[in-house]
Amino acid sequence: GDGWPAGTAAWRALLAGCGQVWPVGAADRNQPLVLDGERLYLRRYWQDETHVAQAVRGRALGGVTAIDADTETAEVRHWLDILFPHAARGGGPDWQKIACAVSVRGKLGIITGGPGTGKTYTVARLLALLFATAGERRGGLRVALAAPTGKAAARLKQSIDSALDELAGKVGETLPLKELAARMGAARTLHSLLGARPDTRAFQHHAGNQLDVDVLIVDEASMIHLEMMSALLAALPDQATLILLGDKDQLASVEAGAVLGDLCHNAERGEYLPETLGYVEASTGQQIPSSYAGNGGPIAQQTVMLRESRRFGGPIGALALAVNAGDAGAAVAVLRDGQDGKVAWTDLAKPADLWQLALNGRADAAGGYRRYLQMIKSGIPEGDEIVQLAWVKAVLEAFEGFRILCAVREGEWGVTGLNDVIEQKLQQAGLLKRNGEWYIGRPVMVTRNDYATGVFNGDIGLTLPDPARPGALRVYFSEGGNVRSVLATRLRNVETAFAMTVHKSQGSEFLHTAMVLPKEGGGMLARELIYTGITRARDYFTLLTPNGQVLLDAIGQRTQRASGLRELLDN
Repeated sequence: GDGWPAGTAAWRALLAGCGQVWPVGAADRNQPLVLDGERLYLRRYWQDETHVAQAVRGRALGGVTAIDADTETAEVRHWLDILFPHAARGGGPDWQKIACAVSVRGKLGIITGGPGTGKTYTVARLLALLFATAGERRGGLRVALAAPTGKAAARLKQSIDSALDELAGKVGETLPLKELAARMGAARTLHSLLGARPDTRAFQHHAGNQLDVDVLIVDEASMIHLEMMSALLAALPDQATLILLGDKDQLASVEAGAVLGDLCHNAERGEYLPETLGYVEASTGQQIPSSYAGNGGPIAQQTVMLRESRRFGGPIGALALAVNAGDAGAAVAVLRDGQDGKVAWTDLAKPADLWQLALNGRADAAGGYRRYLQMIKSGIPEGDEIVQLAWVKAVLEAFEGFRILCAVREGEWGVTGLNDVIEQKLQQAGLLKRNGEWYIGRPVMVTRNDYATGVFNGDIGLTLPDPARPGALRVYFSEGGNVRSVLATRLRNVETAFAMTVHKSQGSEFLHTAMVLPKEGGGMLARELIYTGITRARDYFTLLTPNGQVLLDAIGQRTQRASGLRELLDN
C-alpha cells in the first residue's frame, strides 16, 4: 500500500527507532547497523570508514610543520635540483618534482595520474630524496613496496629498480642508490605484507603488532577496498611515511569503498593553501599556478596529480581522455579515425570477428594467441636449465603481448562463453590439443589466494611441460624478471584465461589489448570500466561491440558509490 515513509527525514526516523540500528550520538548497544546522518551502514564498514578518515587525516596533519623549517626545506631543494636537473616539458610546473616535495613534507603522500604520467619514475626519485634527507637514519632506512595484486607488485618493483639504476648513474657517488635498491627487498601483495592467514580474516600485523617499516609505497591504490585500507593504516607505525600511487579515474575496488577516489576528489583542482604554495616554491623552485590555489583540507595539501603523459600520447591517450571526460562524440571520432592502426573498432561485431582476432590479431596490429602456441609446438629446446628457463620466459612474454578483456562474466560476450569458443577455435586450428581440464598451452587465472603454493587471486600463469618429469605439467608465472612455477595438479582454484574481466586486468598492461562489450549493457557498465580497459593497452587497442549503443551509454554513465569518507575527510 502507501505506507512507505515520505522523504528522507521520515525514513531516518523510522530507522532510528529500529532495535537493530544504532543512531550515532545515541547510547550504543552494539547494534549490527549504524545510522550516521543519512547513511545506513553495516557496523563493520562504518568502523572501517571512521578509522580510515581519522588515520589519513592524522597522517596528513602529522609531521607537516616540522619539516617546514628553513634548513630542512633548503636540503630538500638541494637534492631535488640534483634529481630533476631539467625544466619540465611545455614550460609548465614540474608536477613530478612538486609531488616529491609534498610527499616528504608529511607522513602521507598521494600521487595520482593516468598511465604514462610517470608515477613510478617520480617515486624512484622520491625514494632517493627520502634516503638523501634521512641523515643518520640513512643506513637503516626500511622501505617496503606493495600492491594489491602479485602482478602489480612485480611491475612496481621492476620499474622502481630500473629507474633507480638509471638514476644511480646520474647522481654518482653522492648517494649509494644501488645499495638502497638492493636493500629494499621484493614488492609484495598487501595480503602478504600484512601477513594474511588461511584460517582467519585477521592479519598477523595490526595496531598491536605493527609493520617494521619507515616508508611504505603502495601502487595501484585504486584497487584497495575500505577494509584493506583500514587494516593497512592500523598496521603502519605513526612515524612511518605512507605513499599511495594510483589512477583515481580507474575502476574502484571490487569490494566496498572507493577509497582512492574519495581521497583524491580535489586532486584535479589542487585546492592548495598559501602555506603549501609557499613550501612548494621554497623546496622546488616551482610556482604552482594560482588556478590551483584554494582552501582544500589536509589531504588535498598532501596530494599531487601528475598531469603530463609521456607515453600515452596518440590515439589511445586521446580515447582514454575522451571517455574519462564522458565525451562519447570525441571517443567515437578517435575510434572511427583509427589513426596509424593504433586503435580499431568493429561495431555490429559477430563471434567470428572475435575469434579471428584471438587467432591472428588484426592486419595492422600484431596480436592473437597463435604466436605463443606455435612457440610451444616447436617444443622446448635441448639444453640445460638456463636454456629452458629462457624459453619459458620467451613463451610467457609472447603470451603477455595480447589479451582479450570482457566487461561481463556471463553470456555469449562474457568471459566464460568466450574462453570456451576461443579454446575450440584454437583446437580446430591445430594450435592446441585439449584432453581433459589441463593441457599444454592453457593460460589460467588464479581465483583465490593460495598460501600453500604462494599464488594469489588474479595471478595469471601458463601451462607448459615439466622438463624434469615427462608427462607432467607445470604452470609458470612471471614475476617481474623472474619466473615461478607450480605443478598443475596443485592448483585448485583456477580458470582458463584467454579472456578475462576488465576488473581482473587492473595492474597489468598488454602490447595489444582487445575489449569486448556485451549486446546489452543493462545500466551496469560505466565509463570507469571503459577507461580502465583502454588504459591496459600499450601500443594497440581493439574494441568489439555487437551493439555500439552499449559503448555510448557506458561513456555517459559514472559509477556512484555511496560513502561518507569524503565528508569525514573534509570536515
